[in-house]
Amino acid sequence: MIELFNIDLLSYTVQTAETAPTHSYTIYWLILLGSMLLSWLVSARMKSRFSEYSQISIPVTGRQVAEQMLKDNHITDVKVISTPGHLTDHYNPADKTVNLSESVYNSNSIAAAAVAAHEVGHAVQHAQAYHWLGLRSALVPIVQLSSNLVGIVLMIGIVLLAMGGSPWVLGLGIGLFAVTTAFAFITLPVEFDASSRALKWLDRSHLMNYFDHGKAKSALFWAAMTYVVGALSSLAMLLYYVFIFLNARGRE
Repeated sequence: MIELFNIDLLSYTVQTAETAPTHSYTIYWLILLGSMLLSWLVSARMKSRFSEYSQISIPVTGRQVAEQMLKDNHITDVKVISTPGHLTDHYNPADKTVNLSESVYNSNSIAAAAVAAHEVGHAVQHAQAYHWLGLRSALVPIVQLSSNLVGIVLMIGIVLLAMGGSPWVLGLGIGLFAVTTAFAFITLPVEFDASSRALKWLDRSHLMNYFDHGKAKSALFWAAMTYVVGALSSLAMLLYYVFIFLNARGRE
């Protein structure tokens, strides 16, 4: 995201006062800067919540929560493993592993239980052929290709515009960026559904009382909101590049 924002700075620099009304730039910069600020605020809130809930103990570790939830859902071909790093938790459908960061795998806290249950929620989605997860998984190769190319193509497109060239290379970059933006929005129902499955199971498991349910829900909500902000930020960037493209096309 930082790299793309730097590219956007360049795109703004090469535009002139004659290409569009000044208020249009103001609106789009407010959107971009506002999305960055919102992203920072949500991320800070999420980290604060997880830090607080990491101090509240429960009788089992994240690994035990994950293994029990898999068992209760009759899933026997998924392994729970520890992965290095912080907030690196994820489910890998390719090798059917629930990967829990070290701080979650061995921790017996509400935060660890919520994260572990959320990742197993993805494993349950996979086992039940949840359609949004299937679509997301199918798009991964395309998104990886787009992500590798989009920065370079956008940069070339912006440079060509600065030199008075055709805007169509920028248009190609916008198409690649649109793929990553669509992927960000497709991810949202996958993440929210996994959290919903996690909370329902945590309630049924009797690991948490009602008060703890609220804390687990809060932790998962703020984690999910980081995806929401990311998707909206990506959309704002996409619209800005479309604005530049249409503006350039109007000058041809």
